[in-house]
Amino acid sequence: MTVAADIMRPTPGTAAGVSFLRRRGHGHAPPLVLLHGVGSNARSFEPLMAVLPPSLTVVAWNAPGYASSMPLATATLTPRDYAVSLARLLDTLDLKRVMLVGHSLGALFAASLAAHEPARIANLALISPALGYRVGPGAALPPNVQARIDELDSLGPTDFAKRRAARLVYDAEHKPEVLAAVREAMAAVSQAGYAQAVHALGAGDLIGDLGHVAAPTLVAVGAEDVVTPPANARAAFTALRKPAGFFEIAEAGHALPQENPEAVARLLVQFIGSDHG
Repeated sequence: MTVAADIMRPTPGTAAGVSFLRRRGHGHAPPLVLLHGVGSNARSFEPLMAVLPPSLTVVAWNAPGYASSMPLATATLTPRDYAVSLARLLDTLDLKRVMLVGHSLGALFAASLAAHEPARIANLALISPALGYRVGPGAALPPNVQARIDELDSLGPTDFAKRRAARLVYDAEHKPEVLAAVREAMAAVSQAGYAQAVHALGAGDLIGDLGHVAAPTLVAVGAEDVVTPPANARAAFTALRKPAGFFEIAEAGHALPQENPEAVARLLVQFIGSDHG
């Protein structure tokens, strides 16, 4: 068991200015590339990586401006800017064809890459997907979106995380370890990187991008998610060209990969198996 645990443990790396966690597998399925949400980072996927089969190669990135990843040069970004950075990372790691798993804001980045570079994407999984606000270039963010940036600036990351983290976890007081991990990740954001990501959320148009995605796509959401609720996830699902299943996970909120990593892993393994038997 100790040897297996060592094999399963992800290791950190950096390429193309992006830091990441990687666990090398020995199977033939396309690597899984995990994209975190606005208040998270690569480590937020550690519970999921721990329960995925050792045959799978898994990479979880820190988006530009998160952890030790270099921020992008423009202050007001779109999901496409992050997708371009992701493509550079995949090129540097020599990952020619992957399965993308985007959580929350990461779903916008994943869909943007899948829409613009379909040959790279074997499968797409959208977990608790953010739909975006379709803010045009130069337009102001909606007040509730701008409030995220303002609140972080006024409170600082630690108090910001204390105020917001519990909303991401269903029945948080009975899941203290999950809540602590969500709070820790949120407290680790940089104000500049977070502001850039929130602008990308404002500019995002998940439904529009999904109309151009050719890859089979799965959608999953926590049944108790109040951040990206099931109705939003269902809207994303109905926009798919190649739907591969819609799943509501009971007794889970927005932090689905941390609250119930086993359920997410089962869905992903079944999805991969349907294409790669």
